[in-house]
Amino acid sequence: MDGGYDLICVLGPTASGKTRYAVQLARTLDGEILSGDSRQVYRGMDIGTGKDLAEYGEVPYHLIDIVDAGTKYNIFQYQHDFERAYRDIVERGRTPILCGGSGLYIEAATCGYHLPDVPPDPALRAELETLPTETLIARYEALRTPHNTTDYDTRQRLIRALEIAVYETTHPVTRTAFLPRNTRYIGIAVSREERNARIDRRLRTRLDEGLVEEVRGLLESGLRPEDLLYYGLEYKYVTLYLTGALAYDEMVDRLQTAIHQFAKRQMTWFRGMERKGIKIEWISPA
Repeated sequence: MDGGYDLICVLGPTASGKTRYAVQLARTLDGEILSGDSRQVYRGMDIGTGKDLAEYGEVPYHLIDIVDAGTKYNIFQYQHDFERAYRDIVERGRTPILCGGSGLYIEAATCGYHLPDVPPDPALRAELETLPTETLIARYEALRTPHNTTDYDTRQRLIRALEIAVYETTHPVTRTAFLPRNTRYIGIAVSREERNARIDRRLRTRLDEGLVEEVRGLLESGLRPEDLLYYGLEYKYVTLYLTGALAYDEMVDRLQTAIHQFAKRQMTWFRGMERKGIKIEWISPA
């Protein structure tokens, strides 16, 4: 932080070990963790999102378990929640450390621009629903700017991202007063083979720890299957299994492949950040 930085960001693909590194860094620098994960904001979604709260120990963390599962929390809300938590940490003299793998959330926290609260556009959504996913991605990437990129894990998220991108072509964003201006980005790098092996081991562990039971409990609490499908990955495929759309072994195989693909997209995103001029210091986990 003596180098003029006002935020440290620890990023990396899923299963890279970034949380462990960020926690060690926080202990060294009298820091507090700000989550940059798009799904850890939801209460009751613990195993599938990999919160691993015991790993934090005495280190304070923020932006985890802040809304109920089933809520359609969005990037506009996240940016404002991040800004409040970041201001609080800085004003208490602690070191803020952003940790996560959601490129959308990381850029929203570090880009220095307010994101507009974009109203729904039913006519545009109806048009986009008729288009194949490949066309949606192409249209989105033609409009993409650093503050509104998104993961493509579900069509709903992609359509919403396009809705925001189209809105912003006629509603310019403005610079915020209190977001970090000079972030030091530290990336946790593992080889593709090691990353996939870690993903596979972690998935088996999560299944053993009760991932299916967690999703079943969410459904029994009143959440609709489509609510959980919206969150993608573990919640999507386990819900498909519990509703009879997939057999157990098929669910595991397809989920494993989907997480591998998701991690690849994360790395593609981070490389895109570098192409836009963001310097990421890549290190190997211990």
